[in-house]
Amino acid sequence: MQAINKNKLFLASRIALIVTAITFAYRAALEGTWEKEFHLSKEQIGWIFSPAFWGFTLAMVFGGPLCDILGMKKLIGLAFLGHVAGIITYLVSKDATMLFIGTLFIGIGNGMVEAACNPLVVSLYPDNKTTMLNKFHVWFPGGIVIGGLISYFFLEKFHLDWRIMVGLLIIPAIIYGVMFWKLEFPKTERVAKGISTKAMFASCLNPLYLVMIVCMFLTSATELGTGTWIQALLSGAGVSGILILVFINGIMAVGRSFAGTMVHKFNPNGMLIFSALFAAIGLLLLSKSTGYAAIGSAAVFAIGICFFWPTMLGFVSEYLPKTGALGLSLMGGAGMFSVSLILPVMGKWFDTAKDTAVTAGAEVAKAEAVAGSDTLLRVAIMPVIVLVIFVIIYFVRKNKVTESITHSN
Repeated sequence: MQAINKNKLFLASRIALIVTAITFAYRAALEGTWEKEFHLSKEQIGWIFSPAFWGFTLAMVFGGPLCDILGMKKLIGLAFLGHVAGIITYLVSKDATMLFIGTLFIGIGNGMVEAACNPLVVSLYPDNKTTMLNKFHVWFPGGIVIGGLISYFFLEKFHLDWRIMVGLLIIPAIIYGVMFWKLEFPKTERVAKGISTKAMFASCLNPLYLVMIVCMFLTSATELGTGTWIQALLSGAGVSGILILVFINGIMAVGRSFAGTMVHKFNPNGMLIFSALFAAIGLLLLSKSTGYAAIGSAAVFAIGICFFWPTMLGFVSEYLPKTGALGLSLMGGAGMFSVSLILPVMGKWFDTAKDTAVTAGAEVAKAEAVAGSDTLLRVAIMPVIVLVIFVIIYFVRKNKVTESITHSN
């Protein structure tokens, strides 16, 4: 039997996550291109983007329970098929319906990557979960940086056909598919520890876990909703939205690389309080910023959302380990489902605010700036809500630990 090669499995996982992240960057960059080519409104674009997150959600929700039954390797195979099918569908798209279907395939591929690779990382590094999940998720913002730069040069600098850009994505997809095909996978942490399927399902009904699911809705919408609409939201700020997206994700990649220090200093709960606070401040600043000030505001926002996704998963894995692969998949699925809901809503907020400003006599450019500011202010409410929840969780957990120590003495 082939030995488990941790380094190669971790490398292949990161390449698969890079493919996932590039699709997010491409969507953000193609929003305006598709709007013009296929004659769509912002709300319609939001609906075309949404199946990426529906597919992601379905893949993760079903992938969680199947992870232990089918094995992580087969889920990765499904991810590869989803990515390839999505890329091909995009390349032959003639209308919005085909874009919708292609986005759904891509979403399923992305979801299967998360459904397989999150429990894989936890299984490979059971004594260092939160840190290694952050290091794995370095390559989500890292991939967005790569995809954002490709998009900038293809679309804004050299004005090349967007289909060429999308077609190139087949290369890293084949690379991770071939790498995984040759490698042996470990058992999931839950199976290795002998935790029953019944206990796993029961743990997912723990009140704390359910609260974290709700929080995942809000943190994911804050991070990924804003990132997907960044071009439109900053259209009046006098900066390139896609380059701001690259800048934000560059900061996130660096931050996640040093997550171990943050985990040691703050613990997952403390990191989430820190993240929510900075995310809220960053959105408020972005709503009022233009030019170089927008870059500074984006940096504050990036610091805030940097640790959100992997630390939410790390919190569940550290404090609710019996939830297993199902717990991680449901968290990721909830996060992506929330984004599928918020995208058309944000599109409608933008369209409504823009129409109101135009009706009031504003020029189109000014109306778009007003709409972007208004939408960012609405989104800022979400990290404020989770900030309050994370602070409450912190004090509740602190009191329980104090009571436990008191009783033991």
